[in-house]
Amino acid sequence: MESSMLINQRISRIAAHLNPPNLQMEESSGLGRVFCRAKGAAPGFKVAILGAAGGIGQSLSLLMKINPLVSVLHLYDVVNVPGVTSDISHMDTSAVVRGFLGQAQLEDALTGMDLVIIPAGVPRKPGMTRDDLFNINAGIVKTLCEGIAKCCPRAIVNVISNPVNSTVPIAAEVFKKAGTYDPKRLLGVTMLDVVRANTFVAEVLGLDPRDVNVPVVGGHAGITILPLLSQVKPPCSFTQSEIEYLTNRIQNGGTEVVEAKAGAGSATLSMAYAAAKFGDACLRGLRGDASVVECAFVDSQVTELSFFASKVRLGRNGIDEIYSLGPLNDYERAGLEKVKKELEGSIQKGVSFIRK
Repeated sequence: MESSMLINQRISRIAAHLNPPNLQMEESSGLGRVFCRAKGAAPGFKVAILGAAGGIGQSLSLLMKINPLVSVLHLYDVVNVPGVTSDISHMDTSAVVRGFLGQAQLEDALTGMDLVIIPAGVPRKPGMTRDDLFNINAGIVKTLCEGIAKCCPRAIVNVISNPVNSTVPIAAEVFKKAGTYDPKRLLGVTMLDVVRANTFVAEVLGLDPRDVNVPVVGGHAGITILPLLSQVKPPCSFTQSEIEYLTNRIQNGGTEVVEAKAGAGSATLSMAYAAAKFGDACLRGLRGDASVVECAFVDSQVTELSFFASKVRLGRNGIDEIYSLGPLNDYERAGLEKVKKELEGSIQKGVSFIRK
């Protein structure tokens, strides 16, 4: 009899994981899939991905499910998230996956999160500039950040939605309005520029990209992306033609992918990789690891601009330290002036969107 009861309990537990398809269930049994937790799930951080069913979001969700620092993974989107959640939840890693569909479930998706990653928005298509994306993505980021301010104001927020040069200032203004703004906890993800720089420089030098580190400063669009090739590690030298080739290719890496996909999308896979790499760095900082240093677009006093991408040291409170640019050569100083001129307008565009 006791054996029969145990079998029935196990069947009930399995059934609760699989049914019903509604992700947010209100069952009195307490065995709803959303409340089930696999034994052995490692202690770790709670991460939400907003825009999890999109081109970046799906791959990013998969990569964060693999991350051993993640104990709970919340996937939110306005469409298609039940299928993505079901699919990813079958992976035999310790993070528990829960899905949240539509605006009505945004607050549930955000409550209690340690890290929120925002890839939500429309992708860039051939012929589109990042500014063409502004009106749609600005509204999306505004809505999501209002939810963050209400439900998890102490979370670290990683903004991927383009144009990052404008969406990060939008997020800051939303948090300021809500009285929750902490500049240490808001980071624009420019890691893809660094990933591309490491890859392209490694190709020129004949090295493994994992052994190369290129600081990329400024912003996250076109000429606002400034690789500091004079500060590459390991130390090396480039000819002027190599500097121009590399700088141009790093600045236009996104366009290279958009054109190669010929209308079928933008940089989703490499962006998801870069976002997962940066998200992991944030989690290692939260854990208390020493010397976690990455480039990010943040509230900054490195230049006269209010936001700027440079190296930051990550810690338990988000950003522990923002590093200066260090010594620049003539080419980089000239590039920096172009960056500041372009970036100033993009930042103001984001601020004005909320303050209007």
